[in-house]
Amino acid sequence: MEQTFKISSSPHVRDSKTTSGIMLDVVIALLPASVFGVYNFGLRAFVLILTCVVSCMLFEWASEMLLHRASTVGDFSAMVTGLLLALNLSPDVPVWMAILGSAFAIIIVKQLFGGLGQNFMNPALGARCFLLISFTGQMTTFTYDGMTTATPLAVLKSGGTVDVMDMFLGRVAGTIGEVSTAAILIGALYLVLRKVISLIIPLAYIGTFTVCIFIYSLSTGIGFEPLYIAAHLCGGGLMLGAFFMATDYVTSPITKKGKWLYGIVLGILTFLLRIYGASAEGVSYAIILSNLLVPLIEKITQPKSFGKGAELQKINGVTAVEIRKVNKLSVLIATIAIFVITFISGVALAYVHKITEKPIENAKQEAKEASYQEVFSAADSFETDEDFDREQAKALLSEAAYQADIDEIVIAKDASGDLLGYVLVVTSHEAYDGDLQLAFGITKDGVINGISFLSISETVGLGMKADTDSFKEQFAGKKVESFRYTKTTAQSDDEIEAISGATVTTNAVVEAVNAGLYYINHMEGGGR
Repeated sequence: MEQTFKISSSPHVRDSKTTSGIMLDVVIALLPASVFGVYNFGLRAFVLILTCVVSCMLFEWASEMLLHRASTVGDFSAMVTGLLLALNLSPDVPVWMAILGSAFAIIIVKQLFGGLGQNFMNPALGARCFLLISFTGQMTTFTYDGMTTATPLAVLKSGGTVDVMDMFLGRVAGTIGEVSTAAILIGALYLVLRKVISLIIPLAYIGTFTVCIFIYSLSTGIGFEPLYIAAHLCGGGLMLGAFFMATDYVTSPITKKGKWLYGIVLGILTFLLRIYGASAEGVSYAIILSNLLVPLIEKITQPKSFGKGAELQKINGVTAVEIRKVNKLSVLIATIAIFVITFISGVALAYVHKITEKPIENAKQEAKEASYQEVFSAADSFETDEDFDREQAKALLSEAAYQADIDEIVIAKDASGDLLGYVLVVTSHEAYDGDLQLAFGITKDGVINGISFLSISETVGLGMKADTDSFKEQFAGKKVESFRYTKTTAQSDDEIEAISGATVTTNAVVEAVNAGLYYINHMEGGGR
């Protein structure tokens, strides 16, 4: 029987799909998350989405004109980049920042490295991380339902509780496109049905992360809490990242084994960054870090070419066995070199730590003493209360449901050595961006002299307003059982006017002072 063979140059495997068709499918898949984002956050979300999409397309056209390249605006790749960038932004960021992020994504990450198919990391996430590093305060400020508040993962990390159903549906604060897990999954289902993406990377990513969170919850005493795990899965852009950005054709592996390994690395990195990092998120950094590892992943998972590996095959007179020996020796030398460099760096860092440890401790002590003097200016000397039992105080406050710890109590004395009152150092665990520590002075008659912050890292322009005289002076000269905050003008001594747009920070400060007052009033009947 006669057979006909068609001989042609590579590629030998062909597909009818085009770049513009694939990108258009991604745009369609992102529509549910985009529409819900506009519904959830209003006109400002729509303006940011439109700004990012138009900006990315304009920057793509302009940069290709200047670099004398064929225009790729019509393949919708710039539109996808703009849409993904917008969905990764807080609805509160200004328009100029969205334009700057679009320029970074297209010009720096994409075009300077050769254009479509040549970028080494996802352009949208590269731009988001650039904006996070450059404008942390504005990028991490989230408003929902008229109130500036923390994201569910930030609440979870600080020990609070969240509503998982609200997170799944999207009735929470966050970036424009990450809040509704339901909307994201609808889009992901469309991509899978259209065979635009494979499920290997998302399954490996989400599965690995779930296992890590499960082990963490068991090892830390949280126990097997399905809602705790579900909250981590629904929050922080994990689903958006897993289905729409980790699967980017250009920045993810093409081999099957590589996809599995890539997904596992993503899950581990996201877990480490989210649980042990300063931020409660971690998806963006995990993906761009993993993007950098893709060449190495593909190298170690690349299948052998047909006929390759014969023991007697010679390349320039050298057998394959000898080549492998040389490669192993190179790896060994590189490993030893890395170990030596790491060892020397570790010794150097240890030495620097040793010689700077004492000055740093002295500086901290001086800062403490300055705070003591600020909140108790009438005192001539301060002595640490040796009778203070920190564990006892912690148990007392925990029983009263305070999310704060008393770190230290200092006795304030006059020139004659007589007791004037106390300075309490309290740490609150309810602040928006990590713990805050403050000191406040209280006379032996129970009158508060004032408060001073030892450590605070809230959002610039919002929560950091707590460290202003106008806010701190509200506590001074008052004798109350406890304080409460109000969003209107304070009408009584026990009311503190909240910082506009920073009720979480206000609550943390008020809770810290109340915890100290509670301890003072309950120890020895308030007669300390």
